[in-house]
Amino acid sequence: MKHQLTLTPGAIDEPALIAARQMSAGMGAAVYFSGVVRGSEEDQTISAIEYTAFAQMVERQFHLIFDQIEKRWPIESLRIVHRLGVVKVNEPSLWLEVVAPHRGEAFAAGQFLIDEMKRTVPIWKKPLP
Repeated sequence: MKHQLTLTPGAIDEPALIAARQMSAGMGAAVYFSGVVRGSEEDQTISAIEYTAFAQMVERQFHLIFDQIEKRWPIESLRIVHRLGVVKVNEPSLWLEVVAPHRGEAFAAGQFLIDEMKRTVPIWKKPLP
């Protein structure tokens, strides 16, 4: 399984990421997810979220998640982009893509990745008023 992890302070360019997709002829599903900053956090109105991370540990934890996914589903590739720094409301903070032979595997692997990321990856968020 190929995988790519990008942590960036820059904006996520979704059209460019989609245009750069590579998949073999045997793949029938490319599922992507964009996590966008909402205008409220815990019933408080916010203008942005500031994301911080311990990059080495983030990479380690994501690689552990990638290993679990590779054992469970026949995924060809995973790509993840996570913003760091200040991300304004209505901007994406997370983008991921899963390429697999079938949609069920792609959706399941993507859901698992997000759930495990939230549970184990040391990326912290601070809501900004």
